[in-house]
Amino acid sequence: MSTNKAIKPRFYHALIPVVFLALALGYTQYYAKQPPHFILFASGMVAAAVAVLWLKQKWSDLQDGMINSIKMSLEPIIILIVVAMVIATWIISGIVPAMIFYGLKVLSPGIFLPAAMIMCAVVSMASGSSWTTAATIGIALMAIGYGLGIPQPITAGAVISGGYMGDKLSPFSETTNLAPAMAGSKLIEHIRHMMYTTLPAFAIAVVLFIIIGTKYSGNHLSVDNINSVLGVLQDKFIISPFLLAVPAIVLYMVIKKFPAIPGLFIGAVLGGLVAVFVQKTPISVILTCLQSGYKSNSGNVVVDSLMSRGGIESMLPTVALILCAIAFGGIMEKSGMLSVLANGILKVAKSTGQLIAATVITPLLVNIFAGDQYIAIIISGRMYKDAYVKRGLHPKNLSRTLEDSGTLSSPLIPWNSCGAFMIATLGLTPWTYVPYCFLNWLCPIIAIIYGFTGFSIAPLNETEETGRKIISEPEVVEDMEVEPAA
Repeated sequence: MSTNKAIKPRFYHALIPVVFLALALGYTQYYAKQPPHFILFASGMVAAAVAVLWLKQKWSDLQDGMINSIKMSLEPIIILIVVAMVIATWIISGIVPAMIFYGLKVLSPGIFLPAAMIMCAVVSMASGSSWTTAATIGIALMAIGYGLGIPQPITAGAVISGGYMGDKLSPFSETTNLAPAMAGSKLIEHIRHMMYTTLPAFAIAVVLFIIIGTKYSGNHLSVDNINSVLGVLQDKFIISPFLLAVPAIVLYMVIKKFPAIPGLFIGAVLGGLVAVFVQKTPISVILTCLQSGYKSNSGNVVVDSLMSRGGIESMLPTVALILCAIAFGGIMEKSGMLSVLANGILKVAKSTGQLIAATVITPLLVNIFAGDQYIAIIISGRMYKDAYVKRGLHPKNLSRTLEDSGTLSSPLIPWNSCGAFMIATLGLTPWTYVPYCFLNWLCPIIAIIYGFTGFSIAPLNETEETGRKIISEPEVVEDMEVEPAA
């Protein structure tokens, strides 16, 4: 490796791995119909080649950046594995079948989609986690929607929209705390300010799901099919409302801020105990299910497709995808090429509206090229913090926009850690669900509209309702920078 002084990357340097990734992904996804794992990792190696051979950077430094980025993703990866255990034991124990059984009895196609979105929003706001929401009631809602004849991508759109609405406004959410920390605002003022974009987006999304739901009401409902599903569930499992105590316990632990990993693991263990004592399932069968998932062979196509899921092995491709994406993002960040790309966008932002639009675009690009919402929020927050101060804009404008784009675009990208999680957990095909994640699309659009109209754009010296001046001097903002946790 060269020992010459490193060269600062320019915009055209950063474009080389980005263009390679775009072209290679386009061929792989749309023509070869192959997973993007290799292309993401190869793009990281292209970025490393540019950095080492052209910019005279050291491979050891790039490797450290890659490894440090992967370290940030280890918690989500472990959660993924534990969620696979939860899905497996909750199916074999009859918990998920019970949720499906009672859901099919109570919900109708006409109200299902808006009801699913609202339910997910409530659970996510209480728990602070869209992932927990998807891994608990989300998987049951997907099955209920399937039984009601509603396409899986549409149901997924309702689950993800609701889950991320609650996650975004919950004070317990990691991203809700991270965004104001990066921007220099306060948690409560950040949440209040987000309501200007989130509540209208949520209301519009509910109306859209109500309109879509009318298409699947009336004659589109097959009572015979639903009765057939209910009959098979009763034949294969002991169905009782007491089974719902397990997910209730898990959600209670999460609401009480019990750590997610041990909380979900306890849920998996409780599911295994219910399988032993209620369903009379041998322990050896449960262990097999934990490893390779539950395999349903009832003969009913609907039930078999819904129940054949879970197991640690089912999450391994997703884990590999996240690692490849994060490796690419870590090299791009450490080499400075990610910042160069974002700074190139900032140069064209001459007005407040353009600055807000640039703040929407940048986390989206980081989510695409770095594969992680935390990296998207951290990098974008650091980049634009001074720009907002110079324009006399309150930092809560920045923190709100970081969430409108960085948090909400993450589940839309299949190789992003959030997108990979949702696809694996809800059993989705990449991209098919994206058009129906209405809230995730609407919030960034509304944020840009506000930027150009000036609506709800707070000035730097704005005084809160308490009469306390939050920030009066730009220098105060400079001192508020918070370094992210390793």
